[in-house]
Amino acid sequence: MTGLLDRVSTLMDRARVQQGALAHAASGLHLLRFETETRQTATVYRPLLCLVLQGAKQVSTGSHSLTVVQGQSLIVSHAIPVVSRITAACPEAPYVALVLPLDLDLLRGLAPALPPSRAARKQNRFSITLCKTEQEIEHALTRLIDQSETEATRQLLAPITRQELHARLLLGPHAEALQRLLWHETTASRIFRATREIQSDLSRALVVGDLAEQIGMSPSAFFEHFKAITGTSPLQYQKDLRLLNARDVLRCSDAKISDIAFRVGYESSAQFSREYSRKFGLSPRQDRALMAAE
Repeated sequence: MTGLLDRVSTLMDRARVQQGALAHAASGLHLLRFETETRQTATVYRPLLCLVLQGAKQVSTGSHSLTVVQGQSLIVSHAIPVVSRITAACPEAPYVALVLPLDLDLLRGLAPALPPSRAARKQNRFSITLCKTEQEIEHALTRLIDQSETEATRQLLAPITRQELHARLLLGPHAEALQRLLWHETTASRIFRATREIQSDLSRALVVGDLAEQIGMSPSAFFEHFKAITGTSPLQYQKDLRLLNARDVLRCSDAKISDIAFRVGYESSAQFSREYSRKFGLSPRQDRALMAAE
C-alpha cells in the first residue's frame, strides 16, 4: 500500500492541494487528503471503488453504518445519499483515499465472460460492500497512475489497465454486488433503474406504486428491496437527493432560498427549511453564510 500512498501524495503535492479533493484528469481518479478529522458531511455516492490508503472514514446511510480503515476498500453499486466523516487523520498521518468511478458499460461488456460459478448468492443486498483491498487491485491502480504520466502510455496502456481493474472487481470479493447490478431483470438492476428514474426529475411528486409498476414489481416487494439495497425508503431517498441538490445550488448561486425550495420539489419554503435544518444541522440561510465565510 505504501507505493500507492506515495504516488497519490506526490500527485496532490504536485497539484498544490494540501488538503481536500483532487480530480486527476489524466488517470480519471479522484484523490482525497485531509489532515484533521472532519464533521459530518452529506453527499451522493455514485457507482465507485474507494480505497482508503491511510486513516479511517465512517459512512452511514439509513440504518447502515460502515467504518473504512487503511487497507480496506468499498464498492458502491447504486447512487446512494450518504453521511460521512473522517474519523482518523492528523498532520503526521493524514487521511488519504483514492476513488475510481465505475464504468457500468465497461462492466456490462465484461460480464458475459464471467464463469457461472461466480453467481453465488448471499443474504446481504446492501449496495455498499466493504472488504480488504486486494493486492492485484492495488498494483493495477499504481500502474494506472504511472501510465497517466505520458501521452503515449495514457492513450495505449491506461485503457487496458482500466479494463483490467473492472475485470478484477467482477472476480474479486466485491463481485456479487456488481454482478447483481449488471444482469437485466435482477432485483438490483430494477432498483438501479428506479433510482435513475427518481434522479431524473427531483421536482416530480413520487408515487411509489407507479414507480413499482414501471419497473415490474409489486409495491410491497419494491419497497422491501429498495430499502434493502439503498438503506432507505423511496420517499426518503428522494428527500435526501432533493436536499443535497438544494445545498449544491446554495453553494454556487445567490438564488432565493424559496426559489431553490420550489426548484427541488418543495411546495412550502418553511417545510424545506425545517427538513434542511434536520439534515445538515443548520438552516439554509445559516449554511449559506457559513459556506461564504469558508
